[in-house]
Amino acid sequence: MTLDALTTRITAAAYHDYPETSIPTELIDGEIVVAASPKNKHQQIVAQVYDMLKIITGGRGTLRFAPMDVFLDEWNVFQPDVFWVSGEDSRCKLGPDDYWYGAPDLVCEVLSPGTARKDRDQKFTTYARCGVRELWLIDPLNAYLEVFSGQAEGFVRLGVYEPGDTFTSPCLGQAVAAQAIFAG
Repeated sequence: MTLDALTTRITAAAYHDYPETSIPTELIDGEIVVAASPKNKHQQIVAQVYDMLKIITGGRGTLRFAPMDVFLDEWNVFQPDVFWVSGEDSRCKLGPDDYWYGAPDLVCEVLSPGTARKDRDQKFTTYARCGVRELWLIDPLNAYLEVFSGQAEGFVRLGVYEPGDTFTSPCLGQAVAAQAIFAG
């Protein structure tokens, strides 16, 4: 018997009833995935992205960081490293239970050796299918980020940016200096 045969899938509704925890835990394609806590460099990048986005958004919308569950569909509950919800017109809404439901407008995932494959594969596909408007995949080890724009056919890569580069975020409608993400 293979390990895959022992995997039990649960729904987002069943996951919802699990107790709160600060341990990085996600529901990915119906499977509960628990990870070790991120390393210092990962958290440094998360903090810099959050601080930068707080300035860029100027209080518009809602900005959050992990651990914070986002219920995307029946089988997927992710904890994006950083996410932004633009406001009333967003697909993502805060539910009466104080959890987020639907696709955030902007999702930023900081890649770690242990999570990069899931971030680039299963989570990438799910974010696109569920309607995330913009996705940033940030590689702290190699100091670059990839920016993807959600389109009807899925994500379209807008570019790869290094610390000296500036790009315009379609979702935010503003220029972003990559240096702010990698400073420090």
